[in-house]
Amino acid sequence: MTVAPSLSRQQPVASVHPGPLLKVEDLSIEFGPKGTAVRVVEGVTFTIDAGAAVGIVGESGSGKSMTSLAVMGLIPSPPGRIATGRILFEGVDLLGLPRSRMPEIRGRDIAMIFQEPMSSLNPVMTIGDQIGEAIKLHQKMGREERRQRVIELLKLVGIPDPERRLGAYPHQFSGGMRQRVMIAMAVACNPKLLIADEPTTALDVTIQAQVLELMHKIRRTLNTTILLISHDLGVIADICERVIVMYAGKVVEDADVKTIFRSPKHPYTRGLLQSIPRLKDENTRLYQIPGMVPLPGTIKQGCPFFPRCPDRIDKCARETPPLLQITPQQKAACWVSAGATS
Repeated sequence: MTVAPSLSRQQPVASVHPGPLLKVEDLSIEFGPKGTAVRVVEGVTFTIDAGAAVGIVGESGSGKSMTSLAVMGLIPSPPGRIATGRILFEGVDLLGLPRSRMPEIRGRDIAMIFQEPMSSLNPVMTIGDQIGEAIKLHQKMGREERRQRVIELLKLVGIPDPERRLGAYPHQFSGGMRQRVMIAMAVACNPKLLIADEPTTALDVTIQAQVLELMHKIRRTLNTTILLISHDLGVIADICERVIVMYAGKVVEDADVKTIFRSPKHPYTRGLLQSIPRLKDENTRLYQIPGMVPLPGTIKQGCPFFPRCPDRIDKCARETPPLLQITPQQKAACWVSAGATS
């Protein structure tokens, strides 16, 4: 009988591609009939190097989750479509591949942890069968070898008594345990890129900390590149070295974590940081950015943050700022930070 080796000794095959693992170029996503379609993501560009941990942060409606779904090839079509751009994974444009190729890549090379484990797991299949199915799709293993791999995965993500629990159903697990199962499914084939979409949403603080520590463990053990989607800068800071800030479907700032926290250049990023509760400010009112995120398609010209911005100038209403190099380590889509005065 062949038993799968410990996951701690299984490293993903090193990429021979010399460039970034993932490169998103001028990505735009729209929904609706052509001619009247509304863009929910516009001109998004960023890169992720192999082995890095990068976060995308923004309020609901900023386009961060839609960007991650585009990378996975999961934009619902119709009514959605990729309007412009390229998504290069190890130098190969995923948008140029036949639809039949993406199921091969999903799970094996790129995997995703969704934010709602109860709705993502099949309620009538056991945990073991669901994780085993992910392995069966991409790896040639016998039934017993696959079972041993599932047990190894459950141990890796901290499920107690995995030999017994692999026969349990999702409703028999707590929310935190279900999220661990989702992580086990995502890393079952040692993907090169792991996308985590709000992995700690709806979990209490203690369980959040455990899930974040598990993400650290996955990265150390499997050498996995991580793209973390969140509205919480604190969660991003715990996992990532670099932050991409999105607002109204656009990237408004891109910098390393320390630079973002020390010296944010976009007013929206400063607003997000000011909104983080602090113990020393217990007697002061919690800051909130005035106004609301604009509905997709309602901003026809100028900076999308203009109506809510405390630093706005006339140019902000007239011209949409591109992502500008403000410092050697930092880009921001802000005319004021770039030195404009009127």
